[in-house]
Amino acid sequence: MSVLMVFRVALKALGRNKMRTSLTMLGMIIGVAAVITMVALGRGAQQEIETQIRSAGTNMIMVRAGNFRRGGISMGMGQSPRLKADDVDAIRERVPDAQYLAAGVRTRDQVVAAGQNWNTTIQGTDIEFPQIRFWDIQLGTFFTTTHVQSAAKVAVLGSVVRDNLFGEGVDPVGARMRIRNQSFQVLGVMASKGSGQFGEDQDDAIFVPYTTVNKKLRGRDGTNISEITISAASADRINGVADEITAVLRAEHDLGPGEDNDFMVRTQEDMTSMRTQTTQTMTGLLASIAGVSLIVGGIGIMNIMLVSVTERTREIGLRMAVGAKGRDVLLQFLVEAIVLSLAGGLVGVGLGFSLSEGLTQFLAWPTSVPADAVAVAVGFAAATGIFFGFYPARKAAQLDPIESLRFE
Repeated sequence: MSVLMVFRVALKALGRNKMRTSLTMLGMIIGVAAVITMVALGRGAQQEIETQIRSAGTNMIMVRAGNFRRGGISMGMGQSPRLKADDVDAIRERVPDAQYLAAGVRTRDQVVAAGQNWNTTIQGTDIEFPQIRFWDIQLGTFFTTTHVQSAAKVAVLGSVVRDNLFGEGVDPVGARMRIRNQSFQVLGVMASKGSGQFGEDQDDAIFVPYTTVNKKLRGRDGTNISEITISAASADRINGVADEITAVLRAEHDLGPGEDNDFMVRTQEDMTSMRTQTTQTMTGLLASIAGVSLIVGGIGIMNIMLVSVTERTREIGLRMAVGAKGRDVLLQFLVEAIVLSLAGGLVGVGLGFSLSEGLTQFLAWPTSVPADAVAVAVGFAAATGIFFGFYPARKAAQLDPIESLRFE
């Protein structure tokens, strides 16, 4: 019997009971669709993390104040007063591959302007902040070294703050605003940047000189800072630069061998590796659960094929009596199982794409369906058909023609 004839017979047999064929395919459809959707969710989340990393600035290294103890009481990470503006100068002088640096300190307060008010983050930073974060100025200019040295009351607004205080799209450059009863002049507006790598709205912030935050808003001497943002000269030097920064700060803070750091140095990889690993773990877990559906679908195919062998015992005996060989019968039932699996797999792929697109459109959930996931899902569906279809096909091929013709 030719291969073409085998396919024709297999398709004709499946078409005799369309409802049963459809229900048998349903398990495979659900399994493949679930796998495609879960992988799409995981890949979309990973791409979103990568986008947020790029938006935070390439080659970025963060230095934050560490733990501080007072009277034997731990004040917690970020409370150490030993991170100072002088540390920025030391890193700039002794770490050549630290390309851009910005001291930082932040607070949160109510801001009033143009008859409106808004509660937002006040980010004290330095003049190289836009270069570190690859952040363009939409309107006006960023503050200068003179502004930082004089602790000038000037501000650059995030787009969300601008929209809520002055109106969407309005140019507020030159306008006055009040932060803690201090009058600030608006120098510019940052371009919209969106969510950060930890979900925060990067545009919901006001950027002012860090010296201004310390002296005018926090009442401090202006030398203590809570963080230093650094951009390495190249991606392959990030870890090396981080190690050099650690060595410089330990020397500046007079930390001896065995003493814990009173600061934290984190690279972009450090800050995002946990989220990435968690996403990958969850994707694998969900895909494994979805894979169980494929196995259940395969078992359903095997059950139906076994029933089909029993129902068609006389047909099998008749075919073998007129010359069909055991391998022809085996191939026929194997083709039926593979067709069921592949057809269900292809429909499942389409359903998976639709579900992924639906999540993106209606829930604003990022999804991405990689080509290899489609290939693996379809291939697994075909393999499932072969694996679970072989036993019923082999059982059919081993039937005795005479006994089969006697079967009622």
